[in-house]
Amino acid sequence: MEKLIDSIKKNEGFVGKPYNDSLGIPTIGYGSKLPLDEDEAELLLKHRLNKKIEELHTHYAFVENLPKEKQSILYEMAYQLGVGGLLKFKKMWRALKSGDFEMASMEMLDSKWAKQTPKRAVDLAKQMRN
Repeated sequence: MEKLIDSIKKNEGFVGKPYNDSLGIPTIGYGSKLPLDEDEAELLLKHRLNKKIEELHTHYAFVENLPKEKQSILYEMAYQLGVGGLLKFKKMWRALKSGDFEMASMEMLDSKWAKQTPKRAVDLAKQMRN
């Protein structure tokens, strides 16, 4: 199977953004036709989420010791904002390190992110507080 994959990759070539193939069909990656179906989109989501989780742990290893519900909140934020964006929540991180989930919740809401996606921010902040 690995030899087959290598051959397809070599012959298709990789393009990381949408393009029209020789027949004018929207395509991405190694000749994958667009649009994606839901299964493909979920695989991509899982792959990218796992990468965000690994990256976040390189910056804040203590996240792995938080309650699972709190980890999930941070992982969702990392997925939405990117790890770089999430790292900008300096006061929230200080609160989390000290175990102050109430303060972390307030800091989540005191952000540009909360203004841009208020429903999601309020929901996640409420989960962080509880």
